[in-house]
Amino acid sequence: MYTGLHARLRPLQPAFIMGNSGEAVTYAELEARANRLAHFLRRAGLKRLDHIAIFMENNSRYLEACSASERSGIYFTCVNSFLTASELAYIVNNSMSKILFTSQAKLDVAREALKSCPDVAVCVVMDGPGESDRIIGLHDALADCPRTPIPDEILGTSMLYSSGTTGRPKGILRPLLEQPPAQNLPLFDFLIKLWKYREGMIYLSPAPLYHAAPQAAVNLTIRMGGTAIIMEHFDAERYLELVEIYGVTHSQLVPTMFSRMLKLPEAVRARYDLSSLEVAIHAAAPCPVQVKRDMIAWWGPIIHEYYGATEGLGFTACNSEEWLAHPGTVGRVLFGELHILDPYFKECPRGTPGTIWFKSGSEFEYFNDPQKTREARSPDGSMSTVGDIGYLDQDGYLHLTDRASFMIISGGVNIYPQECEDLLITHPKVADAAVFGVPNPDLGEEVKAVVQLMPGYEPCSALAEELIAYCGANLARQKVPRSVDFEAELPRLPTGKLYKRILRDRYWGNRASRIV
Repeated sequence: MYTGLHARLRPLQPAFIMGNSGEAVTYAELEARANRLAHFLRRAGLKRLDHIAIFMENNSRYLEACSASERSGIYFTCVNSFLTASELAYIVNNSMSKILFTSQAKLDVAREALKSCPDVAVCVVMDGPGESDRIIGLHDALADCPRTPIPDEILGTSMLYSSGTTGRPKGILRPLLEQPPAQNLPLFDFLIKLWKYREGMIYLSPAPLYHAAPQAAVNLTIRMGGTAIIMEHFDAERYLELVEIYGVTHSQLVPTMFSRMLKLPEAVRARYDLSSLEVAIHAAAPCPVQVKRDMIAWWGPIIHEYYGATEGLGFTACNSEEWLAHPGTVGRVLFGELHILDPYFKECPRGTPGTIWFKSGSEFEYFNDPQKTREARSPDGSMSTVGDIGYLDQDGYLHLTDRASFMIISGGVNIYPQECEDLLITHPKVADAAVFGVPNPDLGEEVKAVVQLMPGYEPCSALAEELIAYCGANLARQKVPRSVDFEAELPRLPTGKLYKRILRDRYWGNRASRIV
Protein backbone atom coordinates (compact mmCIF):
# COMPACT_ATOMS: atom_id res chain seq x y z
CA MET A 1 0.00 0.00 0.00
CA TYR A 2 2.53 2.55 -1.13
CA THR A 3 1.14 6.09 -0.81
CA GLY A 4 4.16 8.27 -1.69
CA LEU A 5 2.86 9.57 -5.03
CA HIS A 6 -0.75 10.05 -3.98
CA ALA A 7 0.23 11.73 -0.70
CA ARG A 8 1.63 14.50 -2.92
CA LEU A 9 -1.14 14.52 -5.56
CA ARG A 10 -4.19 14.16 -3.28
CA PRO A 11 -3.04 14.61 0.32
CA LEU A 12 -6.51 15.39 1.75
CA GLN A 13 -8.40 12.61 -0.04
CA PRO A 14 -9.27 9.66 2.20
CA ALA A 15 -7.11 6.64 1.43
CA PHE A 16 -9.57 4.57 3.45
CA ILE A 17 -12.68 4.98 5.58
CA MET A 18 -13.82 2.52 8.24
CA GLY A 19 -17.32 1.31 7.40
CA ASN A 20 -18.95 1.39 10.84
CA SER A 21 -17.10 4.13 12.71
CA GLY A 22 -16.70 6.40 9.68
CA GLU A 23 -13.09 7.16 10.67
CA ALA A 24 -11.25 8.47 7.60
CA VAL A 25 -7.49 8.45 7.08
CA THR A 26 -6.17 10.68 4.29
CA TYR A 27 -3.30 9.87 1.96
CA ALA A 28 -1.10 12.39 3.78
CA GLU A 29 -1.92 10.83 7.14
CA LEU A 30 -1.35 7.25 5.95
CA GLU A 31 1.95 8.26 4.34
CA ALA A 32 3.19 9.86 7.56
CA ARG A 33 2.04 6.92 9.70
CA ALA A 34 3.68 4.35 7.42
CA ASN A 35 6.93 6.32 7.23
CA ARG A 36 7.18 6.60 11.03
CA LEU A 37 6.54 2.88 11.43
CA ALA A 38 9.13 2.08 8.74
CA HIS A 39 11.71 4.03 10.75
CA PHE A 40 10.73 1.98 13.80
CA LEU A 41 11.32 -1.25 11.86
CA ARG A 42 14.79 -0.10 10.84
CA ARG A 43 15.63 1.02 14.39
CA ALA A 44 14.53 -2.40 15.62
CA GLY A 45 17.17 -3.90 13.33
CA LEU A 46 14.91 -5.30 10.59
CA LYS A 47 16.32 -5.33 7.09
CA ARG A 48 15.20 -6.47 3.64
CA LEU A 49 13.66 -9.99 3.57
CA ASP A 50 13.07 -10.08 7.32
CA HIS A 51 9.60 -11.00 8.60
CA ILE A 52 6.94 -9.44 10.81
CA ALA A 53 3.42 -10.64 11.72
CA ILE A 54 0.14 -8.72 12.06
CA PHE A 55 -2.61 -10.13 14.29
CA MET A 56 -5.57 -7.77 14.38
CA GLU A 57 -9.21 -7.43 13.50
CA ASN A 58 -10.09 -4.94 10.74
CA ASN A 59 -9.25 -1.56 12.24
CA SER A 60 -7.87 1.84 11.27
CA ARG A 61 -4.27 0.90 12.13
CA TYR A 62 -4.06 -2.27 10.06
CA LEU A 63 -2.99 -0.76 6.75
CA GLU A 64 -0.10 1.29 8.12
CA ALA A 65 1.58 -1.90 9.39
CA CYS A 66 1.25 -3.38 5.91
CA SER A 67 2.38 -0.17 4.22
CA ALA A 68 5.41 0.28 6.49
CA SER A 69 6.56 -3.25 5.68
CA GLU A 70 5.91 -2.81 1.98
CA ARG A 71 8.30 0.17 1.80
CA SER A 72 10.95 -1.53 3.97
CA GLY A 73 11.58 -4.68 1.92
CA ILE A 74 9.96 -6.82 4.60
CA TYR A 75 7.69 -9.86 4.34
CA PHE A 76 4.56 -9.22 6.41
CA THR A 77 2.33 -12.08 7.49
CA CYS A 78 -1.28 -11.12 8.14
CA VAL A 79 -2.56 -13.74 10.58
CA ASN A 80 -6.14 -15.00 10.77
CA SER A 81 -7.57 -12.94 13.63
CA PHE A 82 -9.76 -15.83 14.82
CA LEU A 83 -6.85 -18.10 15.76
CA THR A 84 -6.11 -19.35 19.25
CA ALA A 85 -2.89 -18.52 21.07
CA SER A 86 -1.24 -21.82 20.12
CA GLU A 87 -2.25 -21.43 16.48
CA LEU A 88 -0.93 -17.87 16.43
CA ALA A 89 2.33 -18.94 18.04
CA TYR A 90 2.81 -21.60 15.37
CA ILE A 91 2.51 -19.09 12.53
CA VAL A 92 4.63 -16.43 14.25
CA ASN A 93 7.39 -18.96 14.87
CA ASN A 94 7.08 -20.66 11.50
CA SER A 95 7.26 -17.31 9.69
CA MET A 96 10.35 -16.32 11.70
CA SER A 97 8.67 -13.04 12.55
CA LYS A 98 10.78 -10.68 14.66
CA ILE A 99 7.98 -8.25 15.54
CA LEU A 100 4.29 -8.86 16.20
CA PHE A 101 1.72 -6.11 15.66
CA THR A 102 -1.57 -6.55 17.48
CA SER A 103 -4.57 -4.63 18.87
CA GLN A 104 -6.22 -4.22 22.25
CA ALA A 105 -9.01 -6.56 21.12
CA LYS A 106 -6.49 -9.33 20.37
CA LEU A 107 -3.93 -8.60 23.07
CA ASP A 108 -4.98 -11.41 25.41
CA VAL A 109 -4.41 -13.99 22.67
CA ALA A 110 -1.18 -12.34 21.54
CA ARG A 111 0.15 -12.15 25.10
CA GLU A 112 -0.42 -15.88 25.60
CA ALA A 113 1.13 -16.72 22.23
CA LEU A 114 4.25 -14.69 22.99
CA LYS A 115 5.10 -17.10 25.81
CA SER A 116 5.94 -19.61 23.06
CA CYS A 117 7.61 -17.13 20.68
CA PRO A 118 11.14 -16.53 22.02
CA ASP A 119 12.40 -14.92 18.80
CA VAL A 120 9.86 -12.08 18.83
CA ALA A 121 11.75 -9.09 20.14
CA VAL A 122 8.75 -6.85 20.68
CA CYS A 123 4.97 -6.81 20.31
CA VAL A 124 3.41 -3.45 19.34
CA VAL A 125 -0.16 -2.68 20.41
CA MET A 126 -1.33 -0.49 17.54
CA ASP A 127 -4.34 1.12 19.24
CA GLY A 128 -3.46 1.30 22.90
CA PRO A 129 -0.79 1.45 25.60
CA GLY A 130 1.90 -1.09 26.28
CA GLU A 131 2.45 -3.00 29.48
CA SER A 132 6.08 -4.12 29.51
CA ASP A 133 9.42 -3.79 27.73
CA ARG A 134 8.30 -6.53 25.33
CA ILE A 135 4.69 -5.38 24.78
CA ILE A 136 4.75 -1.68 23.93
CA GLY A 137 2.21 0.81 22.67
CA LEU A 138 2.43 2.47 19.27
CA HIS A 139 3.01 5.89 20.83
CA ASP A 140 6.16 4.67 22.56
CA ALA A 141 7.32 2.69 19.53
CA LEU A 142 7.19 5.79 17.32
CA ALA A 143 8.88 8.19 19.74
CA ASP A 144 11.24 10.44 17.72
CA CYS A 145 10.45 8.56 14.46
CA PRO A 146 10.23 11.09 11.58
CA ARG A 147 7.32 11.38 9.13
CA THR A 148 9.68 11.34 6.15
CA PRO A 149 10.58 8.18 4.16
CA ILE A 150 13.42 5.92 5.29
CA PRO A 151 16.48 6.49 3.08
CA ASP A 152 16.65 2.91 1.82
CA GLU A 153 13.07 2.33 0.66
CA ILE A 154 12.65 -0.95 -1.21
CA LEU A 155 9.66 -3.12 -2.01
CA GLY A 156 8.31 -5.59 0.56
CA THR A 157 5.30 -7.86 0.21
CA SER A 158 2.97 -10.17 2.07
CA MET A 159 3.74 -13.75 2.99
CA LEU A 160 0.31 -15.13 3.75
CA TYR A 161 -0.59 -18.55 5.11
CA SER A 162 -2.94 -21.12 3.66
CA SER A 163 -6.18 -21.44 5.59
CA GLY A 164 -5.20 -24.77 7.09
CA THR A 165 -8.32 -26.63 5.96
CA THR A 166 -6.20 -29.69 5.14
CA GLY A 167 -3.64 -29.54 7.94
CA ARG A 168 -1.20 -27.05 9.43
CA PRO A 169 -1.25 -23.63 7.72
CA LYS A 170 1.62 -23.13 5.31
CA GLY A 171 3.43 -19.87 4.59
CA ILE A 172 3.43 -19.03 0.89
CA LEU A 173 6.70 -17.39 -0.04
CA ARG A 174 7.17 -15.80 -3.45
CA PRO A 175 10.38 -14.29 -4.80
CA LEU A 176 10.67 -10.57 -4.01
CA LEU A 177 12.21 -8.40 -6.71
CA GLU A 178 14.64 -5.66 -5.71
CA GLN A 179 12.65 -2.66 -6.90
CA PRO A 180 11.25 0.62 -5.57
CA PRO A 181 8.02 0.29 -3.56
CA ALA A 182 6.21 2.62 -5.96
CA GLN A 183 6.70 0.09 -8.77
CA ASN A 184 3.97 -2.55 -9.07
CA LEU A 185 4.69 -6.25 -9.07
CA PRO A 186 3.82 -7.82 -12.46
CA LEU A 187 0.85 -9.66 -10.92
CA PHE A 188 -0.59 -6.34 -9.70
CA ASP A 189 -0.46 -4.83 -13.20
CA PHE A 190 -2.32 -7.90 -14.47
CA LEU A 191 -5.05 -7.57 -11.80
CA ILE A 192 -5.49 -3.81 -12.30
CA LYS A 193 -6.32 -4.37 -15.96
CA LEU A 194 -8.49 -7.44 -15.34
CA TRP A 195 -10.56 -5.88 -12.53
CA LYS A 196 -10.86 -2.48 -14.28
CA TYR A 197 -9.36 -0.56 -11.40
CA ARG A 198 -9.02 3.15 -12.10
CA GLU A 199 -8.16 6.50 -10.56
CA GLY A 200 -10.97 7.80 -8.37
CA MET A 201 -12.52 4.39 -7.76
CA ILE A 202 -14.36 3.70 -4.49
CA TYR A 203 -13.74 0.16 -3.28
CA LEU A 204 -15.87 -1.56 -0.61
CA SER A 205 -13.99 -4.27 1.30
CA PRO A 206 -16.34 -6.51 3.32
CA ALA A 207 -13.81 -9.21 4.25
CA PRO A 208 -10.99 -9.58 6.80
CA LEU A 209 -7.77 -7.85 5.79
CA TYR A 210 -5.70 -10.88 6.75
CA HIS A 211 -6.96 -12.71 3.67
CA ALA A 212 -5.17 -12.60 0.30
CA ALA A 213 -8.03 -11.21 -1.82
CA PRO A 214 -8.90 -8.13 0.29
CA GLN A 215 -5.19 -7.53 0.88
CA ALA A 216 -4.58 -7.32 -2.87
CA ALA A 217 -7.77 -5.38 -3.61
CA VAL A 218 -7.27 -2.69 -0.96
CA ASN A 219 -3.58 -2.43 -1.88
CA LEU A 220 -4.40 -1.85 -5.55
CA THR A 221 -7.16 0.63 -4.72
CA ILE A 222 -4.68 2.78 -2.80
CA ARG A 223 -2.00 2.38 -5.44
CA MET A 224 -4.54 3.66 -8.01
CA GLY A 225 -5.41 6.69 -5.87
CA GLY A 226 -8.90 5.48 -4.97
CA THR A 227 -10.63 5.26 -1.61
CA ALA A 228 -11.22 1.96 0.22
CA ILE A 229 -14.24 1.56 2.49
CA ILE A 230 -13.32 -1.13 5.01
CA MET A 231 -16.06 -2.95 6.89
CA GLU A 232 -15.08 -3.98 10.40
CA HIS A 233 -17.24 -7.08 9.83
CA PHE A 234 -19.73 -8.10 7.17
CA ASP A 235 -23.40 -7.33 7.59
CA ALA A 236 -25.64 -7.86 4.58
CA GLU A 237 -27.82 -4.77 4.89
CA ARG A 238 -24.97 -2.53 6.03
CA TYR A 239 -23.06 -3.55 2.89
CA LEU A 240 -25.90 -2.29 0.68
CA GLU A 241 -26.15 0.89 2.73
CA LEU A 242 -22.44 1.64 2.32
CA VAL A 243 -22.68 1.22 -1.46
CA GLU A 244 -25.30 3.96 -1.53
CA ILE A 245 -23.61 6.27 1.01
CA TYR A 246 -20.21 6.33 -0.69
CA GLY A 247 -21.15 5.66 -4.32
CA VAL A 248 -19.07 2.47 -4.32
CA THR A 249 -17.77 1.50 -7.77
CA HIS A 250 -15.84 -1.70 -7.08
CA SER A 251 -16.07 -4.54 -4.56
CA GLN A 252 -14.98 -8.10 -3.97
CA LEU A 253 -17.08 -10.64 -2.10
CA VAL A 254 -17.48 -14.35 -1.40
CA PRO A 255 -20.54 -16.47 -2.28
CA THR A 256 -21.82 -16.65 1.31
CA MET A 257 -22.14 -12.86 1.25
CA PHE A 258 -24.22 -13.08 -1.93
CA SER A 259 -26.44 -15.67 -0.29
CA ARG A 260 -26.99 -13.56 2.83
CA MET A 261 -27.91 -10.49 0.81
CA LEU A 262 -30.31 -12.47 -1.37
CA LYS A 263 -32.09 -13.71 1.73
CA LEU A 264 -32.79 -10.19 2.98
CA PRO A 265 -36.47 -9.20 2.70
CA GLU A 266 -37.32 -7.83 -0.73
CA ALA A 267 -38.18 -4.44 0.76
CA VAL A 268 -34.71 -4.19 2.30
CA ARG A 269 -32.97 -5.19 -0.92
CA ALA A 270 -34.91 -2.57 -2.88
CA ARG A 271 -34.25 0.19 -0.37
CA TYR A 272 -30.71 1.05 -1.47
CA ASP A 273 -29.37 2.62 -4.65
CA LEU A 274 -26.67 0.32 -6.06
CA SER A 275 -26.39 2.02 -9.46
CA SER A 276 -22.82 3.23 -8.80
CA LEU A 277 -21.45 -0.33 -8.85
CA GLU A 278 -19.26 -0.99 -11.89
CA VAL A 279 -17.46 -4.20 -10.98
CA ALA A 280 -18.28 -6.83 -8.33
CA ILE A 281 -15.74 -9.63 -8.10
CA HIS A 282 -16.11 -12.89 -6.23
CA ALA A 283 -13.93 -15.87 -5.49
CA ALA A 284 -12.71 -18.02 -2.53
CA ALA A 285 -15.34 -20.73 -3.04
CA PRO A 286 -17.52 -21.93 -5.93
CA CYS A 287 -20.77 -20.00 -6.14
CA PRO A 288 -24.01 -22.02 -6.33
CA VAL A 289 -25.48 -21.62 -9.79
CA GLN A 290 -28.85 -20.30 -8.64
CA VAL A 291 -27.22 -17.80 -6.28
CA LYS A 292 -25.07 -16.47 -9.13
CA ARG A 293 -28.05 -16.25 -11.49
CA ASP A 294 -30.02 -14.32 -8.89
CA MET A 295 -27.16 -11.90 -8.25
CA ILE A 296 -26.71 -11.15 -11.96
CA ALA A 297 -30.47 -10.60 -12.27
CA TRP A 298 -30.33 -8.19 -9.31
CA TRP A 299 -27.08 -6.28 -9.95
CA GLY A 300 -26.78 -6.72 -13.71
CA PRO A 301 -23.85 -8.13 -15.73
CA ILE A 302 -21.18 -6.51 -13.55
CA ILE A 303 -20.22 -9.66 -11.65
CA HIS A 304 -16.81 -11.14 -12.37
CA GLU A 305 -15.47 -14.40 -10.99
CA TYR A 306 -11.96 -15.73 -10.69
CA TYR A 307 -10.17 -18.79 -9.39
CA GLY A 308 -6.67 -18.64 -8.05
CA ALA A 309 -4.97 -19.94 -4.92
CA THR A 310 -2.90 -17.76 -2.60
CA GLU A 311 0.07 -19.71 -3.96
CA GLY A 312 -0.37 -17.86 -7.28
CA LEU A 313 0.03 -21.01 -9.37
CA GLY A 314 -2.34 -19.81 -12.06
CA PHE A 315 -5.48 -17.80 -12.62
CA THR A 316 -8.82 -18.24 -14.37
CA ALA A 317 -11.58 -15.65 -14.75
CA CYS A 318 -14.90 -14.98 -16.43
CA ASN A 319 -17.36 -12.12 -16.72
CA SER A 320 -21.14 -12.37 -16.34
CA GLU A 321 -21.78 -13.07 -20.02
CA GLU A 322 -19.25 -15.90 -20.10
CA TRP A 323 -20.64 -17.38 -16.92
CA LEU A 324 -24.24 -17.31 -18.19
CA ALA A 325 -23.06 -19.22 -21.27
CA HIS A 326 -21.19 -21.71 -19.05
CA PRO A 327 -23.11 -21.86 -15.74
CA GLY A 328 -20.95 -22.92 -12.82
CA THR A 329 -17.62 -22.10 -14.45
CA VAL A 330 -14.84 -20.22 -12.68
CA GLY A 331 -13.50 -19.05 -16.03
CA ARG A 332 -10.86 -19.66 -18.63
CA VAL A 333 -7.18 -19.67 -17.83
CA LEU A 334 -5.50 -16.27 -18.13
CA PHE A 335 -2.30 -16.90 -16.20
CA GLY A 336 -0.32 -20.13 -16.10
CA GLU A 337 -0.82 -23.29 -18.14
CA LEU A 338 -3.73 -25.40 -16.89
CA HIS A 339 -3.87 -29.20 -16.89
CA ILE A 340 -6.52 -31.58 -15.51
CA LEU A 341 -4.76 -34.84 -14.61
CA ASP A 342 -5.79 -38.23 -13.27
CA PRO A 343 -3.82 -39.95 -10.44
CA TYR A 344 -1.37 -41.28 -13.04
CA PHE A 345 -0.68 -37.79 -14.42
CA LYS A 346 -2.60 -38.47 -17.61
CA GLU A 347 -4.73 -35.68 -19.11
CA CYS A 348 -8.42 -36.14 -18.32
CA PRO A 349 -10.90 -35.90 -21.21
CA ARG A 350 -13.06 -32.79 -21.37
CA GLY A 351 -15.87 -33.08 -18.83
CA THR A 352 -14.00 -35.58 -16.61
CA PRO A 353 -12.91 -34.32 -13.17
CA GLY A 354 -9.29 -34.56 -12.14
CA THR A 355 -6.69 -32.72 -10.10
CA ILE A 356 -6.05 -29.15 -11.23
CA TRP A 357 -2.38 -28.52 -12.02
CA PHE A 358 -0.72 -25.35 -13.26
CA LYS A 359 2.49 -24.97 -15.20
CA SER A 360 4.40 -21.72 -15.75
CA GLY A 361 2.56 -19.76 -13.05
CA SER A 362 4.43 -17.55 -10.58
CA GLU A 363 7.09 -19.19 -8.46
CA PHE A 364 6.39 -20.01 -4.83
CA GLU A 365 7.49 -22.25 -2.01
CA TYR A 366 6.04 -23.16 1.36
CA PHE A 367 8.21 -21.32 3.84
CA ASN A 368 10.39 -23.59 5.95
CA ASP A 369 8.59 -26.66 4.61
CA PRO A 370 10.44 -28.25 1.67
CA GLN A 371 8.45 -31.47 2.04
CA LYS A 372 5.11 -29.70 1.54
CA THR A 373 6.61 -27.79 -1.37
CA ARG A 374 7.64 -31.09 -3.00
CA GLU A 375 4.21 -32.61 -2.34
CA ALA A 376 2.56 -29.71 -4.18
CA ARG A 377 4.65 -30.32 -7.28
CA SER A 378 4.55 -32.95 -9.96
CA PRO A 379 7.31 -35.61 -9.98
CA ASP A 380 9.25 -33.72 -12.66
CA GLY A 381 8.81 -30.43 -10.80
CA SER A 382 7.21 -28.67 -13.76
CA MET A 383 3.67 -28.31 -12.34
CA SER A 384 2.08 -27.41 -9.01
CA THR A 385 -1.29 -27.99 -7.35
CA VAL A 386 -3.19 -27.13 -4.17
CA GLY A 387 -5.26 -30.30 -4.52
CA ASP A 388 -8.43 -28.84 -6.04
CA ILE A 389 -10.58 -31.03 -8.28
CA GLY A 390 -12.27 -29.81 -11.44
CA TYR A 391 -12.86 -30.34 -15.14
CA LEU A 392 -12.74 -28.40 -18.38
CA ASP A 393 -15.89 -28.16 -20.46
CA GLN A 394 -15.88 -28.40 -24.23
CA ASP A 395 -15.06 -24.70 -24.60
CA GLY A 396 -12.15 -24.81 -22.17
CA TYR A 397 -13.90 -23.25 -19.17
CA LEU A 398 -12.87 -24.60 -15.77
CA HIS A 399 -15.49 -25.98 -13.37
CA LEU A 400 -14.56 -26.83 -9.76
CA THR A 401 -15.97 -29.88 -8.05
CA ASP A 402 -14.06 -30.03 -4.75
CA ARG A 403 -10.80 -30.33 -2.90
CA ALA A 404 -9.25 -33.76 -3.19
CA SER A 405 -9.24 -34.20 0.57
CA PHE A 406 -13.05 -33.93 0.77
CA MET A 407 -13.92 -36.26 -2.09
CA ILE A 408 -16.24 -39.01 -0.83
CA ILE A 409 -15.68 -42.59 -1.99
CA SER A 410 -18.90 -44.52 -1.37
CA GLY A 411 -19.20 -48.03 -2.71
CA GLY A 412 -16.36 -47.31 -5.10
CA VAL A 413 -18.06 -44.21 -6.50
CA ASN A 414 -16.28 -40.85 -6.31
CA ILE A 415 -18.65 -38.15 -4.99
CA TYR A 416 -17.74 -34.47 -4.90
CA PRO A 417 -19.70 -32.73 -2.09
CA GLN A 418 -19.72 -29.27 -3.68
CA GLU A 419 -22.72 -30.05 -5.85
CA CYS A 420 -24.87 -31.03 -2.86
CA GLU A 421 -23.69 -28.04 -0.82
CA ASP A 422 -24.57 -25.70 -3.67
CA LEU A 423 -28.06 -27.19 -3.82
CA LEU A 424 -28.72 -27.10 -0.08
CA ILE A 425 -27.79 -23.42 0.20
CA THR A 426 -30.59 -22.55 -2.22
CA HIS A 427 -33.24 -24.02 0.11
CA PRO A 428 -35.09 -21.11 1.78
CA LYS A 429 -34.66 -22.59 5.27
CA VAL A 430 -30.88 -23.13 4.94
CA ALA A 431 -28.32 -20.45 5.83
CA ASP A 432 -25.21 -22.58 5.28
CA ALA A 433 -24.32 -26.19 4.57
CA ALA A 434 -21.38 -28.59 4.67
CA VAL A 435 -21.34 -32.01 3.02
CA PHE A 436 -18.67 -34.66 3.59
CA GLY A 437 -18.13 -38.38 3.96
CA VAL A 438 -18.62 -40.28 7.22
CA PRO A 439 -17.82 -43.94 7.95
CA ASN A 440 -20.16 -46.60 6.61
CA PRO A 441 -19.27 -50.26 7.36
CA ASP A 442 -20.67 -51.44 4.02
CA LEU A 443 -19.90 -48.65 1.58
CA GLY A 444 -16.73 -47.27 3.19
CA GLU A 445 -18.24 -43.78 3.35
CA GLU A 446 -21.69 -42.29 3.13
CA VAL A 447 -22.80 -38.74 2.47
CA LYS A 448 -23.51 -36.57 5.52
CA ALA A 449 -24.90 -33.02 5.49
CA VAL A 450 -24.54 -30.58 8.37
CA VAL A 451 -26.80 -27.56 8.05
CA GLN A 452 -27.10 -24.13 9.65
CA LEU A 453 -30.73 -22.98 9.52
CA MET A 454 -32.10 -19.54 8.75
CA PRO A 455 -33.42 -17.59 11.75
CA GLY A 456 -36.89 -18.69 12.78
CA TYR A 457 -36.48 -22.40 12.00
CA GLU A 458 -35.80 -25.11 14.56
CA PRO A 459 -33.95 -28.38 13.94
CA CYS A 460 -36.19 -31.44 13.81
CA SER A 461 -36.38 -34.81 12.10
CA ALA A 462 -39.15 -33.60 9.79
CA LEU A 463 -36.94 -30.79 8.50
CA ALA A 464 -34.04 -33.19 8.03
CA GLU A 465 -36.28 -35.42 5.91
CA GLU A 466 -37.46 -32.39 3.96
CA LEU A 467 -33.88 -31.46 3.07
CA ILE A 468 -33.02 -35.04 2.10
CA ALA A 469 -36.08 -35.12 -0.14
CA TYR A 470 -35.09 -31.77 -1.64
CA CYS A 471 -31.68 -33.18 -2.53
CA GLY A 472 -33.25 -36.40 -3.83
CA ALA A 473 -35.41 -34.44 -6.25
CA ASN A 474 -32.38 -32.75 -7.78
CA LEU A 475 -29.40 -35.10 -7.44
CA ALA A 476 -28.45 -38.63 -8.37
CA ARG A 477 -29.19 -41.07 -5.54
CA GLN A 478 -25.56 -41.68 -4.53
CA LYS A 479 -25.02 -37.92 -4.05
CA VAL A 480 -27.96 -37.46 -1.68
CA PRO A 481 -27.16 -37.20 2.05
CA ARG A 482 -28.26 -40.24 4.02
CA SER A 483 -28.64 -38.05 7.09
CA VAL A 484 -28.74 -34.37 8.03
CA ASP A 485 -27.47 -32.91 11.30
CA PHE A 486 -27.89 -29.32 12.46
CA GLU A 487 -25.44 -26.80 13.92
CA ALA A 488 -26.17 -23.34 15.29
CA GLU A 489 -23.34 -21.99 13.15
CA LEU A 490 -20.89 -23.66 10.79
CA PRO A 491 -17.16 -22.99 11.26
CA ARG A 492 -16.88 -20.71 8.25
CA LEU A 493 -14.51 -17.75 8.38
CA PRO A 494 -15.57 -14.36 7.00
CA THR A 495 -13.26 -15.05 4.06
CA GLY A 496 -15.73 -17.71 2.90
CA LYS A 497 -13.49 -20.64 3.82
CA LEU A 498 -15.36 -23.47 5.52
CA TYR A 499 -13.36 -25.45 8.06
CA LYS A 500 -15.06 -28.67 7.03
CA ARG A 501 -12.34 -30.76 8.61
CA ILE A 502 -13.50 -29.65 12.07
CA LEU A 503 -16.99 -31.02 11.37
CA ARG A 504 -15.87 -34.16 9.58
CA ASP A 505 -13.38 -35.20 12.25
CA ARG A 506 -16.17 -35.47 14.84
CA TYR A 507 -17.63 -38.38 12.89
CA TRP A 508 -14.33 -40.16 12.32
CA GLY A 509 -13.24 -40.13 15.94
CA ASN A 510 -9.68 -41.23 16.61
CA ARG A 511 -9.19 -43.20 13.43
CA ALA A 512 -5.67 -42.80 12.10
CA SER A 513 -6.95 -42.91 8.54
CA ARG A 514 -9.89 -41.33 6.77
CA ILE A 515 -9.81 -44.10 4.16
CA VAL A 516 -11.93 -47.19 4.82
